[in-house]
Amino acid sequence: MRTCIGCRQRAPATDLLRVVAGPAASTEVGGSSSPPVLPVQVLPDPRRRAAGRGAWLHPVIGCMELAERRRAFGRALRSTAHLDATPVRKYVESITGS
Repeated sequence: MRTCIGCRQRAPATDLLRVVAGPAASTEVGGSSSPPVLPVQVLPDPRRRAAGRGAWLHPVIGCMELAERRRAFGRALRSTAHLDATPVRKYVESITGS
């Protein structure tokens, strides 16, 4: 049993989507003397195999919106950086057909 970070309901892990924090693909070309700061994205982990801390979410738009509104991704993944949840939103939309 896991808890959805959107609606806070408990459900079997098989009914939920695991998400993890990972570095975003960099689109900037270097030119500054400081090391690049990579943005952090929330990535879907449908196979539940990615390394690192994970969070669980019902794969529906409603729970996705609740998690974003509540800023639950940062708390659940214990990240102080701004997290971009666009990849998870696209994944949820693709499997629900929205």
